[in-house]
Amino acid sequence: MSLTAERLDRISPSQTIVITGKARALKAAGKDVISLSVGEPDFDTPQNIKDAAIAAIQRGETRYTDVAGTMELRRAVAAKFKHDNGIDYAPEEIIVTTGGKQVIFNALLATIDAGDEAIIPTPCWVSYPDIVALAEGVPVFVPCGPNQRFKMTPEQLEAAITPRTKWLILNNPSNPTGAAYDAAELNALTDVLLRHPHVWVFTDDIYEKLAFDGLRPATIVQVEPRLRERTITMNGCSKGYAMTGWRIGFAGAPLALIKAMDKLQGQSTSNTSSISQAAAVEALNGPQDSVAAMGAVFQRRRDLVVRMLNEAPGLHCLVPEGAFYVFPSIHGCLGKTSAGGRAITDDAAFVEALLEEEGVAAVHGSAFMFPGHFRISYATDDATLTEACTRIQRFCAGLR
Repeated sequence: MSLTAERLDRISPSQTIVITGKARALKAAGKDVISLSVGEPDFDTPQNIKDAAIAAIQRGETRYTDVAGTMELRRAVAAKFKHDNGIDYAPEEIIVTTGGKQVIFNALLATIDAGDEAIIPTPCWVSYPDIVALAEGVPVFVPCGPNQRFKMTPEQLEAAITPRTKWLILNNPSNPTGAAYDAAELNALTDVLLRHPHVWVFTDDIYEKLAFDGLRPATIVQVEPRLRERTITMNGCSKGYAMTGWRIGFAGAPLALIKAMDKLQGQSTSNTSSISQAAAVEALNGPQDSVAAMGAVFQRRRDLVVRMLNEAPGLHCLVPEGAFYVFPSIHGCLGKTSAGGRAITDDAAFVEALLEEEGVAAVHGSAFMFPGHFRISYATDDATLTEACTRIQRFCAGLR
């Protein structure tokens, strides 16, 4: 008899975590490695947020809270949705979770029955298909290539919907591509969704605060309020406020879905850390200058990385609209051999050879259900990015 349950066979370890772990092991062994594989801001959490957490500890706010979060934080989240997105949620329609991933996990496990389908535009974040599969659902991938700037068209959405479709999962801006939908682009998708009342929408807006060139990414209910009763709007503090380790995700949704998610969470993690929740109240209600300052730095880094990657032989890199990733094509490198003798047969071979020969850790596009590309995060300082991109240029120039 096997120790592990059959359901674990449906999922794989997170490839971003696997590659980051490999890079750490090489570093520990003394190799000069630059890791661009992890999706985490390199900024420190703003001081006012840290001070709020310390003050909460000193006030003794160290006990259990409601499973769905403190009322103070749920009110702050509701105010954020109203102020930033024009969406009215009551505090009872808000849930706070241990990171954004738990929102996804709770929502899909609470709603998917065996055989239900979830439409996922690709490239996509590595965890979406695995969470769908763990819930006994069926991921339905819709490839959205660079010719359409990695965004799904309404025609593609229409073609993907079947009687078994339960969810559309939309990440805006996107990990791994940085592609971002504006209001007009989302409106074309909502027109399709209005024709299919059995389809629910999960909109993952975790990178919302990181958008460039004046773009304001839209979200589904903001664009089409008639979809409010079958949409979950997810966000969090990890990316926009440099709070990855604090583990704060949150979502607004119809009350029945929030209650279902609360029921599931009550039998898993229960409430998120009370201290993290106090910090999140300050993040949402306090000064927002740090968000704009981080965004300006990320835009400068984006421009640096895109320019240098497009100077590397065999690579082609689009300019992303948001997040802190680029997703260049390696099609001009395939079928060649590296300076170290490695055959570049696919994107996995490319990133493995890049790590071994030049000490740059990236994530292969196949991990995001889109081969022929790779993802690097530019959430690190300019000097490190310049060195990493110089190594990538050298690696590509050495292919024969």
